[in-house]
Amino acid sequence: FNRYVNVSQLKHYFNVSNSYVLTKLYIVLFPWRHRPWSRQQSRLDPSARNTDFLPPREDINNPDMYIPLMSFTTYILLSTLLAGLNGRFEPQLLGITFSNASVIILLELLVLWGGKYFLNIESSSQIYDLVAYSGYKFVGVIVTIAVSALWNKGVGTGGWVGWGVFGYAFLSNAFFL
Repeated sequence: FNRYVNVSQLKHYFNVSNSYVLTKLYIVLFPWRHRPWSRQQSRLDPSARNTDFLPPREDINNPDMYIPLMSFTTYILLSTLLAGLNGRFEPQLLGITFSNASVIILLELLVLWGGKYFLNIESSSQIYDLVAYSGYKFVGVIVTIAVSALWNKGVGTGGWVGWGVFGYAFLSNAFFL
């Protein structure tokens, strides 16, 4: 497993605290209130070729994988919960929702990886950063589904409130990324 995944580098992305998670969720949902956006480096030598960044616990601008993983899982559980409340739950729905969301993430990563390749961007942690950033969209999706379900009494995300929350979540995610 260590041959394919650098576990020590992956641990870096899960080094978060409770205050980090709450602050980062606030930044994802209200990104225009946050400044500065630059990541903090652990090395102070500007001539160093490979710079290491501080862990997410110490730098709010550093991407983490805790929030994307938890929001991905919450999205799957929330969408199947709403299907169950509407009398449409089947056990296969968990797998279908997981598969569809995973395919969307993989397609997004392939496009980003292709752009990285064509722009000749090289970094050892680049793929982990892309995976982390691709998962932040589920925070807005969860908020959209939850608010729409509460407003429309679990019927769906239609209506002006659902589309308004979706538009806000889309714009805040676009600004955040």
